[in-house]
Amino acid sequence: MDWNGALKDHRAALIGIVDEIFALLGLVLDGTIKRLPKLLYHSAERLLLPAEAAVRRLIVIASRGMKVELLAPRPMPKDLLIVAKGTGPKPFQLFDTRKTFHESEPKPKILPRIHSFNLSPLVPQFQPIKTVETSLDATQLCRRYHALKSALENLPNQAKRFLRWRLRRLAKQAPKFTSPMRPGPPPGSRKRPRDSIDFILKECHDLAFMALYENTS
Repeated sequence: MDWNGALKDHRAALIGIVDEIFALLGLVLDGTIKRLPKLLYHSAERLLLPAEAAVRRLIVIASRGMKVELLAPRPMPKDLLIVAKGTGPKPFQLFDTRKTFHESEPKPKILPRIHSFNLSPLVPQFQPIKTVETSLDATQLCRRYHALKSALENLPNQAKRFLRWRLRRLAKQAPKFTSPMRPGPPPGSRKRPRDSIDFILKECHDLAFMALYENTS
């Protein structure tokens, strides 16, 4: 198995996907936009979610054969300013968000629909008009994009970061999970691959499981 070749090819393919997301977001250099039209927002998110999952698996592949040690905790430096939550650089998430399963709630009973065609003084003549949002806040979407781009540009550092994250997990008494990949299909995957990102994600998913098995054996 040519791991270096596979890593290089999939990284190059994902760089093309990142460029496509960049074009959808309409960013200028490292700027951040505030709002996006709904259609563009959902189009960018549909690409971003599987791209994040693919890069996460690429990091696992890049960590193959690496060895790291946990560093001793350091005190927080004095006079360090903490930016407001949700405004600073976002670190790339190294693990898939786990699915949550909720108990199904009983469906409400269907009540009879009664229409009145006669005007009544009890009904206001002027009802407030509901405004329809035509754009969505894209701040968090842009932060996720920058984190994805940064992780793809620094795979070796992200691989070491992933190994340290896994060591910390394994050191816990009863960790909820130790694998960065959740059970079942990866986030953003389709049953029937259609676009290039679907095929990239599928291949990265299979290779990551092989690399993870080698790291643990």
